[in-house]
Amino acid sequence: MKPLDAFFWRRAAGEGPIRRQDSPVRPEALPGGIVGRIFASLGMVLGGKAGAGLVSLAYLLLATRFLGPTEYGVLVLVHAYITTVCGIVEFPSWQAVVRYGAEAQRQEDPHRLVRLLRFGAKVELVGGVLAILSAALLVPLVGGHLGWPPKAMAFAPFYALAVLGSVRSTPAGYLQLCGRFDLLGLHNLVQPLFRLGGALIVIACGWGIRSFLFAWLVAALAEFAVMWGMGIWLAARNLGAALRHPAGSAAPGGAAQENPRIWRFLIASNADVTLSELAGRVAPLVVGWVLGPAMAGLYSVAQRATVIIAQPAQILGNTAYAELAHVVADGRGGEALRRILRKIVTVGLVAATPVVLVVAVFPQQILQLLAGRAFTEAAGVMIVLVLARAIALIGPPCSSAISALGHPSRSMAANLFASLVFLSAMPWLLQRYGLMGAGIQALGQAILASGLLVLLVWRSSMGR
Repeated sequence: MKPLDAFFWRRAAGEGPIRRQDSPVRPEALPGGIVGRIFASLGMVLGGKAGAGLVSLAYLLLATRFLGPTEYGVLVLVHAYITTVCGIVEFPSWQAVVRYGAEAQRQEDPHRLVRLLRFGAKVELVGGVLAILSAALLVPLVGGHLGWPPKAMAFAPFYALAVLGSVRSTPAGYLQLCGRFDLLGLHNLVQPLFRLGGALIVIACGWGIRSFLFAWLVAALAEFAVMWGMGIWLAARNLGAALRHPAGSAAPGGAAQENPRIWRFLIASNADVTLSELAGRVAPLVVGWVLGPAMAGLYSVAQRATVIIAQPAQILGNTAYAELAHVVADGRGGEALRRILRKIVTVGLVAATPVVLVVAVFPQQILQLLAGRAFTEAAGVMIVLVLARAIALIGPPCSSAISALGHPSRSMAANLFASLVFLSAMPWLLQRYGLMGAGIQALGQAILASGLLVLLVWRSSMGR
């Protein structure tokens, strides 16, 4: 086997994606098949997420009890504002890295892959700089309406650097392409560990909201540095010769020329990701704008309790995307893809059902454990939110399938329509139903978006 083959196709050792098509062992013949590999990858990432969840629970227990609903609400609103601006302005490239990187792997062309990675890194870093500047400049226009105290207003422009915590999709996409979900799982521990350490220091010293913001900023910067460090290390180990060779950055053509319609794909896939995540990011800001920081704090804790479903859903979509991209590249984007997708969604929904039941039966006990008695008012909205999250499990795998088929704009249209319908109604729902209005918005959007995505993935895969 060539050295390039040894890198790209050592799936058994956990160091690469599926075997090459002309390999003696076909991908579907491997233990568990494609669906098995998707859930094995999900398991590796969730292993890190499980540890991260425990650490996150610890710093949530500390922060909510130390700050109380109002100041914790301010902390949440500042962070939600930054991540919302980041989500709108940044330009992640992981989907393009996975989709076109899979083609480069099949062609055994490491130089094309190197050019693709450099292209993705440049695009993403430029988008990150623009997001930081936008977030910092808009603070005076937004902070006053969200009830931020003077200390938070003064630090918020510096907190815009927390955008970098999300500017890491290029190395993350490369890790997915290489099947290194173990490293992705370990990376999930970085942010919560830094937040927990920061919370312990802040509370021990008796500091306030600005120090909590600084601790969260340090955690975001660490998240950025560790992911890029892992990506660069893996690329240097596996693509060292191609990285050093002039062809890695020069002729026969740039990434935009040798990856047809990559800009169109990037724009559509980024719009899709932005719109699919927009409601979750904007919702705390709308709650804070209409009902104030204290209600935003209650909503955030209720939303946090649904992470046990929300994060696996998004991770499932991401891990499935790499495998589905290979299925499409193999020319099996029709019934085979739909069959795989049905299995993924079914397993996800079955796994989420016990969580929904536990939250529905013990909502106040869960909130008291997470944040204390001051936050138990959010019990009702938490039940509705967790049900919405369960229904939304259908969305990420369907979006990944549509993108793997080369039609991210269709997924974008579905998410855009669902977001416009229910986000525009959210202020009225909050005024009419109080905090429960946020739950109604989340549930309605989950039902509409999931239904549209199922219809679109079916239509997109017909005749393939």
